[in-house]
Amino acid sequence: MESTPVNWETLDNLVVDFAKSENLIEDSSSFSSFASSSSPSSSSSYHSRLVIRQIRRSLESGDIDAAMDLLQIHAPSILHDHKILFRLQKQKFIELLRKGKTEDRDSAIDCLRTSLAPCALDAYPEAYEEFKHVLLAFIYDKDDQSSPVANEWSEMRRFDLAGLMSSVLRAHLQAYDPIVSMALRYLISIHRAYCLRQGVTSQISDLNERLLLEERDPPAAPQDTLYELPPFSEVDIQALAHAVELTRQGAIDSLRFAKGDLFQAFQNELCRMRLDVPLLDQLVREYCVYRGIVDSDGSPENNADVTSMQQVDVEVRYASEPTSNHEDCSTSGSQQLENLRVLQQSRLHGNGERNKRKRWRGRYDDDSYSLDASFEEHKQEYSISTVISTLSKEKQGSEKLSAFEVNSMEDKFEIMLAMKELASKGMAAEVVDKVNDIDPNFFVQNSVLLFQLKQVEFLKLVSSGDYNAALRVACSHLGPLAANDPALLKPLKETLLALLHTNEDALGNVLPLHALAASLQVAVGRRLGVEEPQLMKIMRATLYTHNEWFKLQMCKDRFEGLLRIDSLKEVNAPFLASVSMSKSYADSCTHGSSQVTVSSGTRVSEDGSSPTQVSSRDVICDENAILKVMEFLALPRADAIHLLAQYNGNAETVIQQIFP
Repeated sequence: MESTPVNWETLDNLVVDFAKSENLIEDSSSFSSFASSSSPSSSSSYHSRLVIRQIRRSLESGDIDAAMDLLQIHAPSILHDHKILFRLQKQKFIELLRKGKTEDRDSAIDCLRTSLAPCALDAYPEAYEEFKHVLLAFIYDKDDQSSPVANEWSEMRRFDLAGLMSSVLRAHLQAYDPIVSMALRYLISIHRAYCLRQGVTSQISDLNERLLLEERDPPAAPQDTLYELPPFSEVDIQALAHAVELTRQGAIDSLRFAKGDLFQAFQNELCRMRLDVPLLDQLVREYCVYRGIVDSDGSPENNADVTSMQQVDVEVRYASEPTSNHEDCSTSGSQQLENLRVLQQSRLHGNGERNKRKRWRGRYDDDSYSLDASFEEHKQEYSISTVISTLSKEKQGSEKLSAFEVNSMEDKFEIMLAMKELASKGMAAEVVDKVNDIDPNFFVQNSVLLFQLKQVEFLKLVSSGDYNAALRVACSHLGPLAANDPALLKPLKETLLALLHTNEDALGNVLPLHALAASLQVAVGRRLGVEEPQLMKIMRATLYTHNEWFKLQMCKDRFEGLLRIDSLKEVNAPFLASVSMSKSYADSCTHGSSQVTVSSGTRVSEDGSSPTQVSSRDVICDENAILKVMEFLALPRADAIHLLAQYNGNAETVIQQIFP
């Protein structure tokens, strides 16, 4: 799982989109909040999600009037739906009785006469019976668990109603969560299903269980159309049912609510899954600081002063104080001077990049999340030193850090980011020199990274027309490295082909420098004692199981494009060595009614293309036959294909064998 390639540039973009969409960051270069600079559509979506959370909070606390006031302002048409209005008025009646005072009881009777009874007449067929039943709340106490209205008194009714209203409003206002939030829900749910089916233990199970909660919001499907014939494609029904773990009828209801729009129905169902939002914010913030997206060293107006003060402090410390073994990669005096030189150059280089970083803002305009509220109340900054203390192996289980140790870790962090920035700009020779200054043995243990950096240097020289210098790099570095590692021989040959393309920018056109920069950052960070953020680990593990899951299903994921999962997997490296990258999985079927799938007797070709038959016993199954077996026998796709393969792809024969 750890070797699964991920397009970190795509994840960077998705994470930034999440942070902006949720109004979590400010632009440090303009000192203005995202709300004042965002596009109207993004601002509107954020405002809608905030309104939904406010309504949800009011309903969960039993303040039905506040929720209805917000609905009247932001979504008045929702109150025209008598089914919803009846449920709101019924809950209001219960909440008034729950208060227990005489005036509240009078208000409950007034609510009963003026609002609840009229709604019960035409809300839905069962509404009037429910109306008569809830009247029993007048005579049975709320603490009587054996009463016939114990369920009506239960506070869980508040949460069910709040979840239902969230589902309805989300679709009505088109206020879907940012893509990375939905993608995590989807990938984690598949990860769980895969681990359960295969009987393997997840390396990230504890984190996933805390992030993706078990409960879901109730569906927003209309109740009065359950018995209508579905006018939808069975392909769409089964795709939705298996993607978000619905029954067939649940998938039909969801499609009906979305007026047949498969992707809208998918988003509706996905957003019903509950995430621990404060934990997600923490993971995003940790990732942003690690990747250099967010600068959390105090307020933006003080960043320049902090940087200059730290640089002076570093010069004084290294000149006058001894350094302990764990603070640098070497204990020699000359090595400390080299590290100081690298640090100073990194800071000088990083000032421009640092000015581009955003400032973490937090959810202080949304008091529904106590974690962020407490951060703002005590005016605590989530500084780089805090991130480092959580990401660093060295600090696990240690006592409170001294100022000297914190600054040392910040220095290491800035060096790591500087190496990443240099690599992303194609400055490979500079990276190799600076890393060797920090640790002469680094590339002995990371020979593939050295090979990739020398590839960049070679191609950069070829692009500039300096072929002699390029060949010297190949002879001095690429050749010996490939001689010691046969896996590098093929990428070496492909790299040398760049000499034939004299009129092309080989470096700019074919090298994914961001992928190399990310790999270098992780390796240098670990060498300095800085572990990669947890979000990186989640993405590696879940993208791996996503690949494996759809190998089992023997088809392509219809929703991966919507959630940018396909982009997260696009790590194309024609010239870079890919010995650590897993092979791509096969797209073994197409979509639509003409879809066909090859049975389990197939093998994925070496280049990741369509499967090829490996024996005369293989059976090609028609998509309609697969869907018929899935529907009648309520089987997963892979199991249906295996059964069909045993009976020559004949669905009727399979069904007859099960139901003779």
